[in-house]
Amino acid sequence: MTEDEKQKVLIRIVDDDQAVRDGSEFMLSCKGWKVKSYASARDFLVSDTPSVPGCLVLDIRMPGMSGFELQDEMRKRGSTLPIIFLTGHGDIHAAIRTFKRGAADFLLKPVDNAKLLRAIERSAADSLARSDGGLTGTEALDALKEMSDRETEILGLIREGMQNRTIAERLSLSERTVQGHRNNIYHKLRVHTEAELLTCLARAEERQAADQEI
Repeated sequence: MTEDEKQKVLIRIVDDDQAVRDGSEFMLSCKGWKVKSYASARDFLVSDTPSVPGCLVLDIRMPGMSGFELQDEMRKRGSTLPIIFLTGHGDIHAAIRTFKRGAADFLLKPVDNAKLLRAIERSAADSLARSDGGLTGTEALDALKEMSDRETEILGLIREGMQNRTIAERLSLSERTVQGHRNNIYHKLRVHTEAELLTCLARAEERQAADQEI
């Protein structure tokens, strides 16, 4: 994400361990993210502004409402905020439970900061895209798979910076035909400009790379 994009999102941390909150907040702030931390799930529910895109880094075992319970409550409220579980008490069953309920990631403490940052950037980018009416990385990947062979070919040439006339000459097509394919590509990826298109493609590539890491 660009520095401007980072300023449009908020990273929330919910953990009852103050040392974890302080350490995570300091690390993320140094990386240019806006961060707000909460000592409990209840504090988060009372004080958070759901309309602000970003993501939630959430512990599981906490006094009062657990991370599991907070995730369920957010689902009941229709929240689409991506949740990254960060816990020292996780197992495969806990991970499966959170993913079935839509978690973006599940990480174990002590976590490698680079891995956490990648998860946060992916999740925040998806949240920002959704708030702007665009596609998330996963949705963009799915849309790319639905492209026709000709659309995929033209998309590749657009990425090289070619304009319609050059593409038409390269493929022995009319400019009108190329423009029609370009319109279809933009429609499928929910973009309106070439800059938005390139951002959407970068988001898809980041999601694909993340999937390969798993």
